[in-house]
Amino acid sequence: MPAPIHTAIAGASGYVGIELARLLLRHPRVSSPVLFTREVSSAAAAGGLAEMYPALTGTAKLSVLPFSWTSVKEEGVELLYLATPHEVSREWVPQAVKAGVRVIDLSGAWRLREERNRKVYGYQNGGSKNGDATFAESLMEQAVYGIPELHRNRIKGSQLVANAGCYATSIILALAPLLRAGLVDVDHGIVCDSKSGVSGAGKQPSAKTHFVEVADNLSAYSVFGHRHTGELLEQLGLSDSQIVFTPHLLPIPRGILSTIYLRLKQAASEEQITSVFNDFYQDSPWVRFFGTQLPQIRYSLGSNFCDIGFNLANDGRRVVLVSCLDNLIKGAAGQAVQNMNVMYGWDEKEGLD
Repeated sequence: MPAPIHTAIAGASGYVGIELARLLLRHPRVSSPVLFTREVSSAAAAGGLAEMYPALTGTAKLSVLPFSWTSVKEEGVELLYLATPHEVSREWVPQAVKAGVRVIDLSGAWRLREERNRKVYGYQNGGSKNGDATFAESLMEQAVYGIPELHRNRIKGSQLVANAGCYATSIILALAPLLRAGLVDVDHGIVCDSKSGVSGAGKQPSAKTHFVEVADNLSAYSVFGHRHTGELLEQLGLSDSQIVFTPHLLPIPRGILSTIYLRLKQAASEEQITSVFNDFYQDSPWVRFFGTQLPQIRYSLGSNFCDIGFNLANDGRRVVLVSCLDNLIKGAAGQAVQNMNVMYGWDEKEGLD
């Protein structure tokens, strides 16, 4: 086996960062990742990441370093994971690319191509406030949207992968087979009702994620304005009028369940729909198709699986899809590792079993 590649995680102290560190520590083709944070506490500096996350004690000697391009070079980083806010990623990715470092970005900074969709992140006019707007815009053309099941060929050998959003992954993977087969009556409208655990809101506390607000509650948010909507439109080739996406906050730590309602152009059988999904995902080890059995959040927790099932109405035209995944794994860190595997031509399952 070739020498392991050197990876690093910027933003290692967040929920996604720690899951990514956990996965990379057991990956057979990478060395222990270098862990960068933008701000290093005295406790972290003294005891490493295990000081903040005791569950990692004894697994490896992990040091937390303040991020700098000098450290990236000194540590010989070949692949940099950015678990950072989108404005930070917009600034750092161009610098990484110029330094010859490959990047998998877990923010929304490089996912969207259309100006109208980028407005939600505030970078519709090219680059970051402090960066080279022209070069940043050229990187948008190079960036590959990071769902391997859709873009394997482009991800392989790429320098910049924009890891897909968690809600978007659950919906896109459920809808893509039927849409690409031309079976969906898109003008009738598609409704996506998605529910996520609180970790999807990130580690930074807010009034809406406070225990008192979340416990024994269920709430909708960002109606007609969630950041992942643009990903749905661009990746599925839909217009605003053809899809409605409403996210909800569940009083659980992690997991996503998306219930999707659609109408077919013509009546179909369960066997026909099953065949479409089985054909589409026959070479996709991290998508489990349950047929007419509907998946549940608990089935995929802690794994890189996206579980999909469906029910068909008696008229053969109305379909309900249910898609479940772990928002921190297949919705973020696990998919990032899967993207790395594809980038380097490795088996997609390596380090994720």
